[in-house]
Amino acid sequence: MDTDVISRPSSYIVGLTGGIGSGKSAAAEHFAARGATVVDTDAIAHALTAAGGTAIPAIRAAFGPGLLAADGSMDRVAMRALAFSQPQTRARLEAILHPMIRADSERQCAEARGAYVILAVPLLIESGNYRERCHRICVVDCPEDLQIARVRARSGLEEAQILAIMAAQASRQERLAAADDVIDNSGTLEDLRRQVDALDQHYREEAGRRA
Repeated sequence: MDTDVISRPSSYIVGLTGGIGSGKSAAAEHFAARGATVVDTDAIAHALTAAGGTAIPAIRAAFGPGLLAADGSMDRVAMRALAFSQPQTRARLEAILHPMIRADSERQCAEARGAYVILAVPLLIESGNYRERCHRICVVDCPEDLQIARVRARSGLEEAQILAIMAAQASRQERLAAADDVIDNSGTLEDLRRQVDALDQHYREEAGRRA
């Protein structure tokens, strides 16, 4: 039996994904405002690598204290730079974090009490076992030049760094090919909200049929 394949729990789960800067966090926030339970793997990862986080002892053992900030959290800027310059570092970090993230997200999905679950996973398309857990895949999409502009505006990263992050993710075409539903986030926040509202109604109906 493949222990990495996780069977679908009873909750109706929609996998939400999109490339960096696509606006998946804004979409997740609006789904939450509509009554969905949002399980965000980025938020789980931040908690695991915060000061006192469950992953910190393993990160210290694997990489030494030099990749920890003064408060004991993982130094995300230093780790990002190292991970993109040394692929083996990224693989070691993922080997620590990914099992913890999978386990915590599975627990949160099982405990969800919302109308349905939005499982927000940046690398959902790349990760087979997350896709196995979802009844439906929703991709937040926008042109790549808009992704780059948004990330530069919010984080100050150089374009080369952003392109390196994008290169490590599934391509826009791969995400769209895997999608059951697509939210076009090339317009305004109100455009995004209208699309989320329509999908919310659909997901409620689907969840009700499976109850």
